[in-house]
Amino acid sequence: MRSSEALAPAAPAIQSVPLFDLKRQQARLRADIDGRIAHVLDHGQFILGPEVEALERDLAAFADARHCIAVSSGRDALIMALMAVGAGPGDAVFVPAFTFSATAGVVASVGASPVFVDVDAATFNMDPMAFEHALDGVVAEGKLRPVAVMPVDLYGLPADYPAISAIAEARGLQVIADAAQSFGGKLGDRSVGALAPISCTSFYPTKPLGAFGDGGGVFTEDGRLAEAVRQIRTHGRQGDGDEALRLGMTGRLDTIQAAVLQAKLSVFAGELVWREEVAARYDAALEGRVTIPHRPDWARSAWALYTVRVPNRDRVREQLSAEGIGTGLFYRIPLHRHPAFATYLTGREDLPVSDRLADEVLSLPMGPDLTDAEIDHVVERLLAVLG
Repeated sequence: MRSSEALAPAAPAIQSVPLFDLKRQQARLRADIDGRIAHVLDHGQFILGPEVEALERDLAAFADARHCIAVSSGRDALIMALMAVGAGPGDAVFVPAFTFSATAGVVASVGASPVFVDVDAATFNMDPMAFEHALDGVVAEGKLRPVAVMPVDLYGLPADYPAISAIAEARGLQVIADAAQSFGGKLGDRSVGALAPISCTSFYPTKPLGAFGDGGGVFTEDGRLAEAVRQIRTHGRQGDGDEALRLGMTGRLDTIQAAVLQAKLSVFAGELVWREEVAARYDAALEGRVTIPHRPDWARSAWALYTVRVPNRDRVREQLSAEGIGTGLFYRIPLHRHPAFATYLTGREDLPVSDRLADEVLSLPMGPDLTDAEIDHVVERLLAVLG
């Protein structure tokens, strides 16, 4: 039984269901969070206080990763990872075309060039064969030096890291996991955070593990990369010294956010189970009526979002909104159609799956505190709209 069903009394007829409802989780954890924040206020170490170091240890242990560096946001985590591996002008970094703009934006921010790769129609994640094809094209053209590939674990499902890593390692590329939506997911018995040499996640409030503001984490098995990221997040300095050993930025996680995340991490394993229950209930009710999320045998999603594919998506969303049901479009424009990235296009892009998904995907309300009645209401109204 999910937490909200255990705590909530019988409710009146459902009037609305938001896409995300963070207030219920806050109510469950309020006493713990208040106590932890009060402790930070008492000791006054608001930057890199003891809670940050403790959180880094706990996150690394949860992911079974050697190192975790807590940083200021998911985007900053990605840019620090790219800086740590030395990506820059003249370099090609391969990214999926169907994802959030930050994935390509960080590549451009370090002076490198994003190369757009089509995704798999079932998983929504980078297609390994399309990656290899794009890599061959860059090598044949000879204008850019391939240095890294950055798969995205869309909606919480880990990408096919074994296949992508095999291609990357054979061709001398670094693998950076954009795990902004997937912390808590797994491939087999390996957790997100330990699926690539360097992985980056986000603690934006609506993520499976979310702070009360921006935050992120960088995970790695490589001690040299971990030290590089630690230096980059504090202006390129090492420890308390004022000498810049490398180019850096202000990328620290605030101590108060670390305290909030400690409270949320203490219940995170249970919330992942609840998210799976929500997804399973959606699956059972919607299978055969819409295209439900693919569930590979080898992976477990963190269910950041429950995303279906429907015909006439915009009309469906408009009608659901009129009935008080929150939905999301993640993402309505693939990256190769963003004006900001037009300069990186070669004219040879072949990204039909990304183009098609952008017109069909619809994310339904998701969270560990959704009740069965709310899920059933969303399903009922969705099926009614679809006719």
